[in-house]
Amino acid sequence: MSDTIAAIATGMQVSAIGILRLSGDMAIDIANALFRPASGRELSSYPDRKLVYGSLTDAGGQVIDICLCTVSRAPNSYTGENTAEFQCHGSPAVLRAALDAVFALGARQARAGEFTKRAFLNGRMDLTSAEAVADIIDAETAEAAKNAAGQLGGAISRKIEAIYGTLTDISSHYHAVLDYPDEDIEDFLMERYADDIAAAIATLEKLAASYASGRIMQGGITAAIVGRPNAGKSSLLNALLGYDRAIVTDIPGTTRDTIEEKLRLGGVLLRMTDTAGLRDTTDEIERLGVMRSRKAMENAELVIAVFDGSVGFTEDDERLLNEAERAPHGIAVISKSDLGIAAHLPETIIPTVELSSVTGEGLDSLGEEVKRMFPMPDAPAGEILTNARQAEAVQRALDALYVSRRDINSGCTPDIVLTELEEAMSALGELTGRTVREDVTNRIFERFCVGK
Repeated sequence: MSDTIAAIATGMQVSAIGILRLSGDMAIDIANALFRPASGRELSSYPDRKLVYGSLTDAGGQVIDICLCTVSRAPNSYTGENTAEFQCHGSPAVLRAALDAVFALGARQARAGEFTKRAFLNGRMDLTSAEAVADIIDAETAEAAKNAAGQLGGAISRKIEAIYGTLTDISSHYHAVLDYPDEDIEDFLMERYADDIAAAIATLEKLAASYASGRIMQGGITAAIVGRPNAGKSSLLNALLGYDRAIVTDIPGTTRDTIEEKLRLGGVLLRMTDTAGLRDTTDEIERLGVMRSRKAMENAELVIAVFDGSVGFTEDDERLLNEAERAPHGIAVISKSDLGIAAHLPETIIPTVELSSVTGEGLDSLGEEVKRMFPMPDAPAGEILTNARQAEAVQRALDALYVSRRDINSGCTPDIVLTELEEAMSALGELTGRTVREDVTNRIFERFCVGK
């Protein structure tokens, strides 16, 4: 028996539609008691996933809303349990009243991610697919959404299960020969499986290599625009965003604090910080802004160093260029090209782009440099790892398979090789949820929103 949970899946903001979701043994009974189909039939008489029009009432029989309702019976539902869903008008007052009504009949408030957690525990999806649900919700780019949809459809699971099945076959053959020596079973020779292990390694290596780009796809890149006062930093941010986010004046030191925005450049999601101009100052507020600018530059994966192309190159510019060269990734931007370039930068190891934030000339070139620095992997949607837990499990499986391959080549006995293969199987089991610990499972679903 499972207790019945309920939650507002669309949040409590005013909207056109609000969805109230129930799952558990009593879900359909509760919906049947509160919903009156316009047809006069009982809700429970309708087939699964049939949208039914009617009236939603409270526990006392007073009409709350005129809406739609649908039910799905176990095990053929999202959670694998009896489920019901009310599609109401999106008034928070209506949704609150509906939630109170289902609570009055025995349901309880669902915790964050509990619907999807039940789907996982009931075998409706594995852990990689469950995590993909959260990734779809959190996706900030079309590429991230497509990749998460592919994972939800089982793209990674199929690859992992195929490898797991191969390793299971190897292990079962070995133990069959060991346990039943008198049976007519083909001799176990570890060398016969060397190609299978090599194929598994190749697949996992490709998955592991995808994580660096997958992390960027899902979470974006931390980037900082830095430069001397009035170099054109805020103008560049405004040009990239397409609207005036930062104040721009001819007075140096206008920006005294960091400004953070998310934007796409060259197809890459950037978490961009516009910073105060870097200079020595006796103004306490500006000095604090400069400190924050340097902190942002230290923490950034990409530093975009902006130099005013309409004036000469200074010693301060040289120091900034050196700092940008030491960053994980750096780009030198010669701004204000519409005013003419008075001086060019000295030779540098980072790419240089001339642009005008006023005319937009050169912005595409900046985007191309970002795209070149952070390329997306050449892999089908869904086959790109995007979270650290999955990447760590794949790497542990790989490490175990590397050892097993080495042991085969060294002529070790099969029992030694099988120990490593079983380590790899354990890691792959954690990836899909076959052998995952309860505390890990709980931590994964804590990142979900309530109602999903």
